[in-house]
This record gives sequence, structure tokens and C-alpha cells, in this order.
Amino acid sequence: MFSPQLLNHFQQPRNVGELEPATARADVENPVCGDVLRLTVKIETGRIVAARFRAQGCVASIGCASLLTEMITGKQVEEARQLIADDLVRELGALPAGSSHAAQLAIDALRTALSK
Repeated sequence: MFSPQLLNHFQQPRNVGELEPATARADVENPVCGDVLRLTVKIETGRIVAARFRAQGCVASIGCASLLTEMITGKQVEEARQLIADDLVRELGALPAGSSHAAQLAIDALRTALSK
């Protein structure tokens, strides 16, 4: 079953789209399930001031990406780098069995974007 928090982020995703111009961008995919995620962020003076995502995937992948954009907006880059998949899972009130890949995909996108 999906938690109310996850369903909320899936049914009403936040920050959908792309930032142009973006300070950083990442395209990641999970080759096992086929989920694809693009994350774009705008960074000013070491702080993430905006984040957007585009995703093709399951309910959990879209929900995790939506939540991630909310969690990182306003954070210092170094603070955002400390986030882990379990932080997303905890904020979403758990993920269904077999859906933990969705949280990791979002974190992989974040790490890839911030490593450039």
C-alpha cells in the first residue's frame, strides 16, 4: 500500500519541469525497472534556490522525485549532499516493498547533479 504522503506527491507532484538555464543537471535511470529521472537545479552562492524534475516511472519514483525537490530547495549544497535514500523514505512514511529503488534513483540524480 502507498502512504498518504507518497500518494500526495504522486497525485500532485511539486516542481515538475526543467530549469532553463540550470546550474546543474542529471539524467539517471534504473535499468532494472526502466524508471528515468531528470533533475535540474539552480545554485546561487552555494545554496540550491530552485529544483525541478521530469520522471517516467512508477508511483514511488515520481513521489520520491517530487519530495526531493522540496527537500533540497533552500539548502546549502553541502547539506543537500548529505541526504540519503532513507531520508526520503522516512518523509514519505515508508515505501512499498520492492520500491526502495525509487528513493535511491532520486538520490543518485542529486549526487550526479551536484558532482558537476
